[in-house]
Amino acid sequence: MQSLLRALATGRDVAEMGSAFGETAAVMRETARSVVTVELDPDRAATARERLRDLPNVETLEGDVYEVLRGRGPFGLVFADGGLRPVTEEKWEAILALVEPGGIIVKDDMTPGRAVEGDEVREFLLRDPRLAAAEILARPEMAVIVAVRLPD
Repeated sequence: MQSLLRALATGRDVAEMGSAFGETAAVMRETARSVVTVELDPDRAATARERLRDLPNVETLEGDVYEVLRGRGPFGLVFADGGLRPVTEEKWEAILALVEPGGIIVKDDMTPGRAVEGDEVREFLLRDPRLAAAEILARPEMAVIVAVRLPD
């Protein structure tokens, strides 16, 4: 997963929803123009800040991703590692507002083989007419959805 994100981040401004401990942000920043990573959990955010503090193109923020990133962007890559469920129309529109036309949304940790119907994340990513999206099997136990925002 990290090698995919490293490749997709190349030359882009990146937003990460859910820093956890900062590992993925550290990988994406190797090729990204900039990375803004947001973590809700204070302990995880502190660990991520410590890990990423000396990296000049990374900004580590703490709080609700929808509040913290409101008005920021647009980003060429939004990695949604957390904070999507429950999906609401307001959250979905906030995510789309962060992504520039031609930009990419990546959602990992999807259980493979589930139907689109009844899975709110799949429904939004795979059926929104503003996106061209595909679900990719990353490992036997995990799928990834990669969605490109179409031009307005």
